[in-house]
Amino acid sequence: MVPHLVTALTGPLLDLEEKILAATPAIERWFRLEWQEHTPPFYCSVDLRNAGYKLAPVDTNLFPGGFHYLASEMLPLSVQAAMAAIDKYCPDARNLLVIPESYDRHPTYLENIARLAQIFRQTGLHVRLGTLDPSITQPTPLALPDGNMLVVEPLERSANGRRVGLKDFDPCTILLNNDLSAGLPDILQNIHEQSLLPPLHAGWALRRKHNHFTAYDEVAKKFGKLIGVDPWMVNPFHARCGEVDLQTGEGQDCLAGNVDAVLAKIRKKYKEYGIKEKPFVIIKPDAGTYGKGIISIRDAAELKDLSPAQREKMSVVKDGKVVSELNIQEGVPTFESIKDAVAEPVVYMIDRYVVGGFYRVHAERGVDQNLNAPGSQFVPLAFAQQHAVPDLKAKPGTAAPNRFYVYGVVARLALLAASLEMERTDPNPEVY
Repeated sequence: MVPHLVTALTGPLLDLEEKILAATPAIERWFRLEWQEHTPPFYCSVDLRNAGYKLAPVDTNLFPGGFHYLASEMLPLSVQAAMAAIDKYCPDARNLLVIPESYDRHPTYLENIARLAQIFRQTGLHVRLGTLDPSITQPTPLALPDGNMLVVEPLERSANGRRVGLKDFDPCTILLNNDLSAGLPDILQNIHEQSLLPPLHAGWALRRKHNHFTAYDEVAKKFGKLIGVDPWMVNPFHARCGEVDLQTGEGQDCLAGNVDAVLAKIRKKYKEYGIKEKPFVIIKPDAGTYGKGIISIRDAAELKDLSPAQREKMSVVKDGKVVSELNIQEGVPTFESIKDAVAEPVVYMIDRYVVGGFYRVHAERGVDQNLNAPGSQFVPLAFAQQHAVPDLKAKPGTAAPNRFYVYGVVARLALLAASLEMERTDPNPEVY
């Protein structure tokens, strides 16, 4: 399914699509060379926004939780990519320990874990689930919506203190599907003999979005130069404010000043490209996920009029963490829709490979609002088996493989930025 694009099939995005398709050999070679220098995250999902005049990533998740939304036709590709990923870290791996989120986060979250377990079992691994929940002290069955069961077990530290596993289960690799918003668990620290993927500093206890988007600025500039486009076509402007307390008003001047500055930069670009939309920015926590604490505004003056409820909502995110650092990001409207509901593509990757994706759809949200909110639905992206092979003979904007190929290229730009981000924020970088 290719959703309806509300904007006319003309203009900057089609120019971007044409240039990406024309430069496909150069783009793929460039990615290949970059992956020789940088290690991609083990897995990753990227939220994209297609405005008709630009296509940009607005969020990059290093603990993706929607594998069950991928089309079943993409499973073989996921298994191949998972094999490539595991080979890098533990080629002779036999056991994989998966550590999920608390299973009560979302009613369908366990389906994501079941799909992940299915993918990794197909690579030849024994997969078992360990939990950080201290209330679970013995193997505990959890019911899946389809009637099947998953079993989670308490984690155990080895006698020498250097490994983590389960009773009678010693894994070579530990896969986190828990974003560590609540902090760094003691049991996962100072593991010296196993691969912990993603690493602890990828979790929201330490990770900050501004580091990611700073790295993405560099990647977008290189990409723009490679194919001859304005990097802005694939990159949202952004800024950051630290030491903000929305309840007391501390840091509000910093916030208002940065909102004005980002809006001014957007207006300049809109004027350059003849875009008639009214610019807006998204204010979101610098650390955190699940779409919490996010607002959309078109004028810094709106900050003064935030209600106490809005301020409280923005001040606390997942696991009760208080927000003190905020990101101001250029708002990229989404003009894609499915059955009159606003939609945005989410692309999933394992290692350096695109393995599918879905449209996040929300019937009650507008084109300028965050769709990662209660009430959203998910429609699998119809990545054909040959999704990586664009149709060079098709007119721009008319072929599904071309749209999905372009999605995959921009998502991989965010994947590369995440690789740079992880290298630069590693508290224990390797010395060569």
